[in-house]
Amino acid sequence: MTPQPMKSLDDAMAELLAQAAPLTQTESVSTFDADGRVLSRDVVSPLQVPPMDNSAMDGYAVRCADLPAAGTVLPVSQRIAAGAVGTDLAPGTVARIFTGAPVPSGADAVVMQEDCEVMGEPVEPGGAGLGAVRIQRLPVLGKSIRRAGEDVALGAVVLPKGTRLTPAELGLAASIGMDALPVVARPRVALFSTGDELVMPGAVPPDQMKPGAIYNSNRFFLRALLQRLGCVITDFGIVPDQRAATLQALRDASLAHDLILTSGGVSVGEEDHVKPAVQELGELNLWQIAIKPGKPFAYGKIHSPIVKPGPEGAPCHFIGLPGNPVSSFITFVLLVRPFLLKLQGVQRLAPVPVALPAHFDWPRADKRREFLRVRRNAAGGVELFRNQSSGVLTSTVWGDGVVDVPPGHAIVQGETVQFISFAELLA
Repeated sequence: MTPQPMKSLDDAMAELLAQAAPLTQTESVSTFDADGRVLSRDVVSPLQVPPMDNSAMDGYAVRCADLPAAGTVLPVSQRIAAGAVGTDLAPGTVARIFTGAPVPSGADAVVMQEDCEVMGEPVEPGGAGLGAVRIQRLPVLGKSIRRAGEDVALGAVVLPKGTRLTPAELGLAASIGMDALPVVARPRVALFSTGDELVMPGAVPPDQMKPGAIYNSNRFFLRALLQRLGCVITDFGIVPDQRAATLQALRDASLAHDLILTSGGVSVGEEDHVKPAVQELGELNLWQIAIKPGKPFAYGKIHSPIVKPGPEGAPCHFIGLPGNPVSSFITFVLLVRPFLLKLQGVQRLAPVPVALPAHFDWPRADKRREFLRVRRNAAGGVELFRNQSSGVLTSTVWGDGVVDVPPGHAIVQGETVQFISFAELLA
């Protein structure tokens, strides 16, 4: 068999994302339950925030013209708590005010209470039995006043379509009165494992494992990664290594899912029933991607015999990941994650690398683009996990990210490298 030329990661990404037409199904969910969901349309503010000029701190609302010099003593004419609305500020007086309270008409600054000295009873008419204060420091116009609409303007798009919601966005939505939000439906994903050597944890004690058998670790981290991306998951478990069973499982999954995800059995020349079954039911492309770990990768489509909701009754996508645990993990976060985010209409798909110094040497330049498992250290650099084998899942637990190494590049200790955090890749 003639070796297949390898694709660059960028080319593979472009081809894969070109197939990811955003889902058209939408729903409305409680703002409480919208964390991690993706907005299906712009959220426009029906009000301004804050609704009125309000105080940024506890202190005294003043009219600057009434303060000719530091040390001026003025009577307190009113007290305004958050949630209350005061009256117009009488000339030659101040108003006791608290954080978030509306600034009374006539006041043009707020002096924080630490810059004021409470004097007791007013020294001149105009007080309201609230005492007087000495203003120790003169304010500038507008000091400590949060202006109406300075956070959110009426009619502004506060959260654009395609925003993946985080706790901060949920708080902003609630601040403009949104108790529910319009979101894209969750992607429906069928998860398969293949390989007669796989054993589920708990099914066989470690000391009774047959030679060549391994526990199915990929199923656990892939399911967790899918959950973090907001997917609805149907776990088909380990599909029997039989052609008829594989065909039936793929047919069943294609009827009610947007994506079928498998691990194992995608290397060119590898014998299993998944590849011919997918080809029989649709189409399949076996890619050799120029990355390490994670070279083998499969993408295809299964054409459902019934028309499903979606763009033109879209077929079910199929993605096959390599079986080695680290390869499967890395190809998921680099390729499957952006694919699923695009299905939900997310705009920003690429992780943002950070430039950090390498506190290690990597003299073995590879023709493929490498993603080395590393972790940040107290000295501000990154250090390397000792074993970069694609079967050593410990490297992804020890590390807190990867260094993106260009093809043919060796790393010398001290040089600047591109670090991509797992915190971003796993979000």
